[in-house]
Amino acid sequence: MPELNLNDLPLFRNEPYTDFSVPEHRKAMCEALVRVRSQLGKEYDLLIDGRWRKAPSRFSSINPSRYTEIVGVHQRATPEIASEAVEAAWRFFPVWRRVPATERAALLLRAAELLRQRKMEFNAWMIYEVGKTWPEAEADTSEAIDFCEYYAREMLRYQNPPPVLQFPGERDEMRYIPLGVGVIIPPWNFPLAILTGMTTAALVTGNTVVIKPSSDAPTVAAKFVELLLEAGFPPPAIQFVTGPGAEIGDALVLHPKTRFVSFTGSKEVGLRINELAARHQPGQIWIKRVVAEMGGKDAIIVDSEADLDRAVQGVLVSAYGYQGQKCSACSRAIVDQAVYDVFLEKLIAATQRITVGPAEDPENFMGPVINERAKQSILNYIEIGKREGRLVCGGNEIPGEGYFIEPTIFADVDRTARIFHEEIFGPVLAVTKARDFDHALELANDSEYGLTGSVYTRNREKIEKAKEEFHVGNLYINRKSTGAMVGVHPFGGFNMSGTDSKAGGPDYLLLFLQAKSIGEVVL
Repeated sequence: MPELNLNDLPLFRNEPYTDFSVPEHRKAMCEALVRVRSQLGKEYDLLIDGRWRKAPSRFSSINPSRYTEIVGVHQRATPEIASEAVEAAWRFFPVWRRVPATERAALLLRAAELLRQRKMEFNAWMIYEVGKTWPEAEADTSEAIDFCEYYAREMLRYQNPPPVLQFPGERDEMRYIPLGVGVIIPPWNFPLAILTGMTTAALVTGNTVVIKPSSDAPTVAAKFVELLLEAGFPPPAIQFVTGPGAEIGDALVLHPKTRFVSFTGSKEVGLRINELAARHQPGQIWIKRVVAEMGGKDAIIVDSEADLDRAVQGVLVSAYGYQGQKCSACSRAIVDQAVYDVFLEKLIAATQRITVGPAEDPENFMGPVINERAKQSILNYIEIGKREGRLVCGGNEIPGEGYFIEPTIFADVDRTARIFHEEIFGPVLAVTKARDFDHALELANDSEYGLTGSVYTRNREKIEKAKEEFHVGNLYINRKSTGAMVGVHPFGGFNMSGTDSKAGGPDYLLLFLQAKSIGEVVL
């Protein structure tokens, strides 16, 4: 393989989104949906120590737009199989860590090219398995490509770190070396992008991985593992285990040869992983590292000096894009009392125009929520909201074969309300009145979370104040609170939103590396 040099690569650029209004692009997406539908119901195996294998029992993932339709049949790994996966990854780690960084980066670039070639296919898998609409699936696949391209370049940068100071009579240096075996636990809501980012960051830095996908999105994960192998990654570097986290998650996290855990998901699960990883196990010779990205209760502030039409569009897309099932979704709109009534009227009108239905139909802005449990939880919160606020839009489930819920707005929500504080993870928005901008900031910061936030205002002084005082990991001015771009908006939150990992940023790979300082006396 020819030597890969960072200076020989073009500058990183975010992958452009496909424009589905172009007839040939729309036709290609429709054809991909037909091709993928013909593969629904296939069985997928575990990948342990370079071999595909079965487990004693199976489970199925389903299409949330049509819950009678099975997307994939998967192996239900046992704790014993999970332990085997960690052991296998540990055995291969000494081999993989010695593969030159340039070769590992080249494999990432090859994976990016394969994803680019199969973009429509991966879009289709997400449309069927997790209910992403066409634009949401397209953004997910594009972000996965971005992670491969970006982290390949970042690894080339880290292999030649800046020189340290030289002590007289010595040759001094610092090298970055990999950690060991990483357990990768991605979420279902970004089943390709976040899986790709977490996995490729660990692999390109020389670690081996055990991937445990969400049981709501195992097929997308299986397809991605197949793609990594096709790109040239050695099978023993990647262990793939599927099954409920309640059954195998603890075994993966507690294993003494697990060196780090990379997790994205709920606050409750993230805190449990952090607690388990902190327990020393017999034979464990390190403190495990946990990279955790968890929930959010994200607010958009609409100031008295905002462009209201722009603010309405930003709140709508942030609250109801992918049915509000994003940790970055806007679930609180905090509006200055001077424009509250006008803003609310405009928002209700825009929300009532949202179309809801099967994700494969490009005419639908919203698809289904992920499963029956999520649907019931969201409906329960809507009942709570009826006691805590004024229901002004939506509030009902939509009959059909999928898990559909109307986009819902509660007005006049007090800061003491549960729907003001608790993460609902669905298409439910609480609108709260603020006395002025300072009060709006106070309300926005009244949360145990601190992931994303937006401010709509034309006032430069208020913008600067928000930059200083709005306590979130990702702050946006006069734009939506969702849609962080790799390399542009390094992503990660404060407080109960996680460890502020800043995925897609220049510091992220350091989470998968450790620094070795070397001082050599010149003889």
